[in-house]
Amino acid sequence: MKKAESERMIRYYCGVWARENKIPTDGSVDPNFYDFHRWMELNHPQYLNFKSSTDPMRDMIDWFDQEFKQDWKN
Repeated sequence: MKKAESERMIRYYCGVWARENKIPTDGSVDPNFYDFHRWMELNHPQYLNFKSSTDPMRDMIDWFDQEFKQDWKN
């Protein structure tokens, strides 16, 4: 899987997961990335396997935090 495709889909599934779990994406809450990651492993694992010049997990955490407006902590 290409990193750009994984990023696009992981960001998309952040919204799906948020709606399913009634989690706002406006920055008012700090959802647990690892809960999302477990959900992705069960439902869409193909997007978790990509090459990165840094670290794939770090990339995913950054994308997740950006989608939930929590990137101030990175």
